[in-house]
Amino acid sequence: MDERRKINEFYLKMTINCKGQLVDLSTPKVMGILNVTPNSFFDGGKYKNESDMLSKVGKMLSEGATFIDVGAYSSKPSAEFVSEEEELQRIVPIINLILEYYPETLISIDTFRSDVAKVCIENGAAIINDISAGNLDDNMLETIAKYNVPYIMMHMRGTPQTMQAMTSYENIVKEILFYFSERIAQARSHGINDLIVDPGFGFAKTLEQNYEVLQKMELFEILELPLLAGVSRKSMIYKTLHSTAEEALNGTTVLNTIALTKGAKILRVHDVKEAMECVTLFNKIQGIRF
Repeated sequence: MDERRKINEFYLKMTINCKGQLVDLSTPKVMGILNVTPNSFFDGGKYKNESDMLSKVGKMLSEGATFIDVGAYSSKPSAEFVSEEEELQRIVPIINLILEYYPETLISIDTFRSDVAKVCIENGAAIINDISAGNLDDNMLETIAKYNVPYIMMHMRGTPQTMQAMTSYENIVKEILFYFSERIAQARSHGINDLIVDPGFGFAKTLEQNYEVLQKMELFEILELPLLAGVSRKSMIYKTLHSTAEEALNGTTVLNTIALTKGAKILRVHDVKEAMECVTLFNKIQGIRF
């Protein structure tokens, strides 16, 4: 009975409630990225009109994405400041557009602002994905608790504008785990139920530190929460390979596969088809049947 209870507890921890739909993360899922910023590092400014965006969303959903992550504020290093008003003007029409044509879509909103989160949830968003884990907006945790949506907490120091100068650690994995233990305790104190953690590849980390975190990522299992890995086409890949973000798909597939073996439950990616192939083959080798 103890063993059965442990299994049940594991599945409860790996299940999130998205607008009344229970999503089981005990088998890995894919989150497709839709950037509506003009300056994101890979696909900024790619979608010129509603038709282009809907085509991209439809493609990602048909390829197997469980979530669509929409961002309107680039978080790349040295990203320019975007006002809250402009962020909302960019993002809310996209939420409404997606849900008009694909009403079952589970939309994640990439924002660190509580007011943006509030408006997006009220317009149908299902998840909030916060690069700062609530550190850049004192009202974020209260907002998440009020609307009772799943909350992705990422590790970062500083802001997107300052983070690359904040890469000094004595023991990076230990310090990230301590960071999450504090943020999780804060979230729980507000009554937040569904939490997902993201180590934050490329955020306040050197290239070597990114690989150290990936190599030791199974240590995050101590948090007993679903783990998101976001390595898609990042500089940790293309700088190592002396290539470009456009040429980093194969490297992304390699690191996504490694992340799955290290315990990742969500892969946040630009290329859904290839990530789903990683998940399918990983599940096959794990003996998981569909």
